[in-house]
Amino acid sequence: MDNQASPGINTYNDVRFVGSLGTIIIKCKDFRIIQLDIPGMEECLNIASSIEALSTLDSITLMYPFFYRPMFEVIEDGWHSFLPEQEFELYSSATSEWRLSYVNKEFAVCPSYPPIVTVPKSIDDEALRKVATFRHGGRFPVLSYYHKKNGMVIMRSGQPLTGTNGRRCKEDEKLINATLRAGKRGYIIDTRSLNVAQQARAKGGGFEQEAHYPQWRRIHKSIERYHILQESLIKLVEACNDQTHNMDRWLSKLEASNWLTHIKEILTAACLAAQCIDREGASILIHGTEGTDSTLQVTSLAQIILEPRSRTIRGFEALIEREWLQAGHPFQQRCAQSAYCNTKQKWEAPVFLLFLDCVWQILRQFPCSFEFNENFLIMLFEHAYASQFGTFLGNNESERCKLKLQQKTMSLWSWVNQPGELSKFTNPLFEANNLVIWPSVAPQSLPLWEGIFLRWNRSSKYLDEAYEEMVNIIEYNKELQAKVNILRRQLAELETENGMQESP
Repeated sequence: MDNQASPGINTYNDVRFVGSLGTIIIKCKDFRIIQLDIPGMEECLNIASSIEALSTLDSITLMYPFFYRPMFEVIEDGWHSFLPEQEFELYSSATSEWRLSYVNKEFAVCPSYPPIVTVPKSIDDEALRKVATFRHGGRFPVLSYYHKKNGMVIMRSGQPLTGTNGRRCKEDEKLINATLRAGKRGYIIDTRSLNVAQQARAKGGGFEQEAHYPQWRRIHKSIERYHILQESLIKLVEACNDQTHNMDRWLSKLEASNWLTHIKEILTAACLAAQCIDREGASILIHGTEGTDSTLQVTSLAQIILEPRSRTIRGFEALIEREWLQAGHPFQQRCAQSAYCNTKQKWEAPVFLLFLDCVWQILRQFPCSFEFNENFLIMLFEHAYASQFGTFLGNNESERCKLKLQQKTMSLWSWVNQPGELSKFTNPLFEANNLVIWPSVAPQSLPLWEGIFLRWNRSSKYLDEAYEEMVNIIEYNKELQAKVNILRRQLAELETENGMQESP
């Protein structure tokens, strides 16, 4: 299984018998449905019970990554490919206003943050501890992205715990004001509706009061969460699997799933964040409630729009490490069962899949600006839900440390970054584009991602053949271009020789 993710079994939901021939239907996390026909009733029931037991393991340490042994030579240790210190060095040469803080070294200040975070240099660790008590889950504002072009930044955090009494924290106010230039205003993008944010105050949460944050303008960009997203995925996959629909019924079911509406909401918020940074020249703070879901969708997509490095293979891997894994997106909870599930999982939600879908939408609109192709995004979706690698196990860095994943499992990046594998994920149309790219979020511009949702329902033979032909044409074009360059050089040399012979 070195060349692909394990499909990940949710459950066998059906065992049938015709005479002594048994049939088991297996529904997988990558939306595949597999039918096994097994002669012999007893053997069929034994296999069915084994599949069910293995698909409902009690402990993470019993999962496949702890038993997997790679069949390839490990050239790069992916666990050390994207360390916070290395990422910090990329922009520390452009600014001296930020520092690495080890305040969360033992995960004592914030259990869902990594041990090392980037914060304003003017804020000491004691102040960070106080701010952590004022933010949901201890998630105090940290640097997400530094825009080298104008020095503006994206920060992210959990919601402030203002409550109904309007509690304030002067250290918090000082921290986020430290990111502003003199006379400049900043924007707080709240990924909840104003109504939801106001309701949060009754539970001890809330939002930044204008009286205490006068230099900041708050904007609410509502992005759905949890069970609403999960129900949307279930409806969409159900509609895609039903081949009997006429056109009206298909379009009606697609619309009823609301999947593309969620895509539009997320992309719209990301474009707003990018506009604040690049066009308004203003720094921003992004949060919802916890700051582990919609917040990360917006911060990472804004970077795809703004930062050419994020559109390269290694840059995108670094983005996933920094903005999803180290930032504490709870993969173990969110990616537990996928679209086929007999029981409702309270914390299940396709947050990461929605992010990948949004990236695919931008890739589709700017096909030459990304070093990676669609297969790279599909591979990441598969491994987030079921993998032989330990990268997406656990809900945060603290849990991964306790599980000793670096010592006991292999990193996904160790496999992906082998030259032989990278070639499968490289976009042949890629031409480095150092500009900001602005995707369209008009409904007509956002189609269904067939490569994920329809790939098991239709043959990809002709698409694969067309892709291979495109690669061949591009390679042939490169060869012709190289010949043209040689001929031009030879012509220039001949002209130079003739000029010398003609001169007295």
